This record gives sequence, C-alpha cells and structure tokens, in this order.
Amino acid sequence: MQYFDIINLAYKTVISHKLRSILTALGMVIGIASVIVLTSIGRGVHAFVLTEFTQFGTNLIAVFPGKTTTLGLSGATISTVRPLSIADAISLGELENIIAALPLVQGNARIETGKKQRRTTVLGVGAAVPEIWKIKVARGRFLPKNEQANPRAFAVLGDKLAAQLFAKTSPLGQRIRIGNDRYRVLGVMEKKGQMMGFDMDDTVYIPTAKALEMFNRESVMEIDLLYNKNTQVKAIEKQISNLLQRRHGREDFSIITQDQMLKSMDSILNILTLAVAALGGISLLVGSVGILTIMTVAVSERISEIGLLRAVGAEKAMIFKLFLSEALVLSVIGGVIGIFLGIFIVQSIKFMVPGLPVQLAWGYICTAFIISLLIGVIAGVIPAIKAARLRPLEALRSE
Repeated sequence: MQYFDIINLAYKTVISHKLRSILTALGMVIGIASVIVLTSIGRGVHAFVLTEFTQFGTNLIAVFPGKTTTLGLSGATISTVRPLSIADAISLGELENIIAALPLVQGNARIETGKKQRRTTVLGVGAAVPEIWKIKVARGRFLPKNEQANPRAFAVLGDKLAAQLFAKTSPLGQRIRIGNDRYRVLGVMEKKGQMMGFDMDDTVYIPTAKALEMFNRESVMEIDLLYNKNTQVKAIEKQISNLLQRRHGREDFSIITQDQMLKSMDSILNILTLAVAALGGISLLVGSVGILTIMTVAVSERISEIGLLRAVGAEKAMIFKLFLSEALVLSVIGGVIGIFLGIFIVQSIKFMVPGLPVQLAWGYICTAFIISLLIGVIAGVIPAIKAARLRPLEALRSE
C-alpha cells in the first residue's frame, strides 16, 4: 500500500466518525487559535510601544545624573557630587555634531486662569523642544532662546490643556498662574497624543530654570541631546563623557542612547510575546492528550478491523502507519481550522476594538502549526504501536 493510499484511508476513517473526530480536533483548534490571538496581541503591543518610543526620533542621547548601569526612570535620580545643571546642557550643546541640547525637569502643579483651575504635568524645558522632540507649535511660538540664565515667566500649553482652560478663546498673550507664579502664554502645541502612557497634550512647558525654582530642585532630571545622524554614536558618547568628566571631576552621570533603550525594550517585549505564546501552547498540550486518548480508544474499538487487515496480508508497519496517519490527519485538520479561526478572531478584534494594537505574528503561527503536527505524530505513536502489535488470530477472535 502506497503512502497516498494510507493517507486517503486515514482521512476516510476520520470523516466517517465525525463527532469523535470533531471532539478530538477541537483541542488543537482551540490551542492554535489561542496562540494566534495571544501572540497577535503581544506583537501588536510590541510594535505599538516601539512606535511610541521612536516618534521623537532615533538619533537621541539622554544623560542622567548618577552613575548607573540600568535604564532607570528620569525621575528616579540619585544624589551626586555635582548634579546635572543647565550650564552642563549649554556646554554639551556646543559640542561638535550635537545639534541641540535640552535640560529637562518634570513635575505636577496647579494651573489657574480666571475661575478655572486644574492640576497637570509641568515640563521645565529649553527652546529646543520642537527640534528635539519633533513637536510643532500650532499657534504662537515656543519658548525663546538664550534665556537660561535669567528666564522670563513664559509658558506654552499643550493642545488639550489650552482647550480646557480657554475653550474657544485664544490663549495667546493670556496670563495663567502655575503654582505661585504668573506666566504669559506664548503658544499652543499641536496635537501629539500619548507617549508611553504620558499625555503630551495635557502639559504646560515653562523654562527649565523656572521649573527648578518651582519644584525646589538643584539638578535637572535629564539632558536630551540631538546629534547628527551621520556621526558614530560611540564617538558622540566619548565626547559627552569627556566633557562632563572635566566639568564634574568624575563620572557621576549615565549616558543612555536611543539604540540601547530600544534594544532593551525590544528584548523585554519579545519575552512578553513568548510568554503569552507559551500560555496558548498549554491548549495545544491539552489537545495532544485528547488525540492520544481518542486514538487509544479507537484501537480498542477496531481490533477486529486490524485483525482483518493482518489476515489479508497487511504488515505491522502498514498498521502502524495507518493509525499514525489518522492522528496526523486530525492534527492537520485541527491546525488548519485553528489558524483560520485565530485569524478571524484577530480581524474581529481589530474591527470591534480599534484602539487595541493587534498584529498577526506569522512566525508564531507557523511554529504553532508545526508543533500541532509534531503533537499529532507523538500522540499517535503509542496507539499505533499497540495496533501494530496485535496478533491477527486474536484480533479476529475478538469479534
């Protein structure tokens, strides 16, 4: 008997017991569909986070106070011999191949105008925000340059904050109170949305020196540097390190490149996707138990059929291949249906929940299908061996 004949006979046997075959393949269907849905969500979150993280550009370097080997949050600064200062940012901005430097301070304060008041995020920044963070000014202008030493009380509002404070009235030139000081509004930023859960539109920008006074800080939280794309990152890092060591007398700072942050984040997100794929794989394991159970029962039910096949000349190898092929056919059917079901669920999620990032992970889909085939083979080996070892006379006598 040729392999095609064995597969054809196995297929006919499977479809002749529809209910049993459906229940057997159901575990594989659910397993494959679970892997597809979970990995699609994981891959979607992966792509979404990396997109959000790189929307400010990729040729950025961040300098944090304190020597550390981890990618800590900018707010979690530690005491150093000499904190990062606005003067450090100005000096770094004068380095060759550094396009712009941005000293950053972040906090939360009460904003008041007329009878309206609310708390929001306050960012103490320099004039280079539009250039470094790729955010444009929609109305008015941004904070003026060369005012780090003696900055004036100017503020720029995020789009959402401007709408909530002034509704349809133009905020340009208006006075607002931030904390205990009054500021004049110079401009309104364009809509930017959220970045890593941080609402850029619900923000007010003020000069860095003013923010240091407001939050009673001595050190800026970080200094963001925009460098020339045609320059080697290692060379830029060395220049930054040498300059700050000369100014501070020691290496009491950390330099983190955008590439380093992206690689670390990519590794974490890959592990997350792999973890959710493993959760879906549990269903595949359950499906393998179902195939093993049903095929074992099928051997017991078809002893006389096996005896008849052996009596007419079928060898042990052919009986083994027949039962193994049945398990493989069940796995293929379950795998194919599971793939279509999983893709259908993912597309339905995209349609019904457009805000949830989902993206088909074809690598995991192919892997899950291959695993389902291997499971079918492994789960069918024991019943196939049992069927092949039956003696013809004993099998016929069991009728």
